[in-house]
Amino acid sequence: GAQIIDLMMLVIDVTKGMQTQSAECLVIGQIACQKMVVVLNKIDLLPEGKRQSAIEKMTKKMQKTLENTKFCGCPIVAVAAKPGGPEAPESENPLGVAELIEVLKSQAYLPSRDPSGHFLMAVDHCFSIKGQGTVMTGTILSGSVSLGDNVEIPALKVTKKVKSMQMFHTPVTYAMQGDRVGICVTQFDPKLLERGLICTPESLHTIHAAIISVKKIQYFRGALQTKAKFHITVGHETVMGRVMFFSPAPADFSEEIQENGFDFEKDYLYQEEYLSKDSKPSDENKENGQSEEVQLPRRQWALLEFEKPITCPKLCLVIGSKLDTDIHMNTCRLAFHGVLLQGMEDKNYVETFLPKLKVYKLKHKEGQVERVMDDYSVIGRSLFKKETNIQIFVGLKVRLSTGEDGVIDGGFGQSGKFKIRIPDGLKPETKMLLSVASKKKSKAGKGDANKEDESSKNDSAQPVAITLLFKRYVFDTQKKMIQS
Repeated sequence: GAQIIDLMMLVIDVTKGMQTQSAECLVIGQIACQKMVVVLNKIDLLPEGKRQSAIEKMTKKMQKTLENTKFCGCPIVAVAAKPGGPEAPESENPLGVAELIEVLKSQAYLPSRDPSGHFLMAVDHCFSIKGQGTVMTGTILSGSVSLGDNVEIPALKVTKKVKSMQMFHTPVTYAMQGDRVGICVTQFDPKLLERGLICTPESLHTIHAAIISVKKIQYFRGALQTKAKFHITVGHETVMGRVMFFSPAPADFSEEIQENGFDFEKDYLYQEEYLSKDSKPSDENKENGQSEEVQLPRRQWALLEFEKPITCPKLCLVIGSKLDTDIHMNTCRLAFHGVLLQGMEDKNYVETFLPKLKVYKLKHKEGQVERVMDDYSVIGRSLFKKETNIQIFVGLKVRLSTGEDGVIDGGFGQSGKFKIRIPDGLKPETKMLLSVASKKKSKAGKGDANKEDESSKNDSAQPVAITLLFKRYVFDTQKKMIQS
């Protein structure tokens, strides 16, 4: 229902104040609508002498809660909808409801509606009427519908003709975006559709995965981790989905990015978690010397992979939650929200679609120089495991901690060592450094075992390290290593 709210009324028990579920409703309101009225209910439970001061106290508290939200300064009305509770006699008159109606009138507005585009309706009830047919009631999200039109129930792949329509018990021949309407069709079992979408035939797609824009919900505690599972709510459906977060490449962090589009031509950086103020700096940022503070991109995205396919329009609202959290834990279960930018209809999207998505991981390997061969080459170790096929790394560029650039030339022996060519030659001071280290080593070889140990300590402190940096695209079937 989060897609059909124009004005929200948040009802709070005046004796309890904000509860976990009230806070979740407030979060949904922030995502889904522009205007809100707060209703403090059950004022009959406050002793009459202290009632006014208790209402004022709770009103102030609510104003403080709403201070940093888009509903700052919204009207707050105190009522008792049913004084005495459910058991009270019907003669008990509600308190404050007339005032609430006046406030709602002052806040109500006519939203701008648009009848163009495909017909799409969110159905929330489906029942049969004897001698008439099956009625689907709901809210029209986009487009319009007329008597005699064909409408599709995409989840069931069924198309039906509109036999009759009613709006608030009045027969109509036409309805458009924003209308609440009952649509009657024949020969359709209402048990097949409790809630869901109906639309212009063939206008909606069933998808197995999607790319969405993502914003974390600030009240959600903890990190949003890649590979974690969330309950994904799209329209009236909630399914389990696994997420993978990614961001622009660091060079584009501050670039303005179009709101509701996604560019498959660009490179994106894989993230272990959604980047927020509390994130740890990534390897790439460390390389760029930005380890002090995590830089945050203007926009982030996620790849969602659904456990079962869902039917939905493009650019619809998506909410990710942890609904299995205990409701008594006083913690917000809603984790993130976003907009569905691109759906993947092919069941084999991993092979057919994902290779188009250029998300890369930055790989960072470290080794040491073992010894000098000549002025233009050295032997390295500890960069690869013994069983690694060094052949696939031949031609990749490396850098020595002393500043020289080199190229991996091939393996050397059987233990994972390798040869590096230094096109511009070794600096004299690097050669000295390395010859001192190897002399220590050979001395230790002649002495007793104790010295051997000491030398390996010195050796590990010896300063010439080898760094290999490359990119690997997550969905590249050939797992190519790429260097700029």
